[in-house]
Amino acid sequence: MTDNRTSTDHETLRDRATHAYDNALARAEDAATSTKEHLREAAHQTGDVVQDNPLGVLVGGLAVGALVGALVPRSAREKELLAPVGKRVGAAALAALAAAKDVGRSELDELGLTKDAARNQAKSLFQGVAKAASHAGTAAAQAGREQIKAPQ
Repeated sequence: MTDNRTSTDHETLRDRATHAYDNALARAEDAATSTKEHLREAAHQTGDVVQDNPLGVLVGGLAVGALVGALVPRSAREKELLAPVGKRVGAAALAALAAAKDVGRSELDELGLTKDAARNQAKSLFQGVAKAASHAGTAAAQAGREQIKAPQ
């Protein structure tokens, strides 16, 4: 009788272990699927952010790179090897900035949005406002005079 009981206990333990293994496997598969979905969604969101604001992402990446670069100490060998590269990158960045500035000015000039044009428009606007205020004041004074002269 003890042999049947021991055999039954082993089967029960085996069933429990199999059930626990199956549950753990199912949970692991669910977690992997969920993680894949979250990663896929994060990749899509990242792509959308990059597409909507590429300049912001570039600036943010440069800022993070500069921060990491500032925090990580350099060795003498790195300085020796990277100094020429840094000079070229700096020169390229300055050249790119100058080119962007020139093209931007050129585009604004083509649209008639120059410093002198803006100044002239502001002057014209101010003169128009002053003229309107003067006319309004004159009209108000005239209306007041007429009201005083009118018999009551």
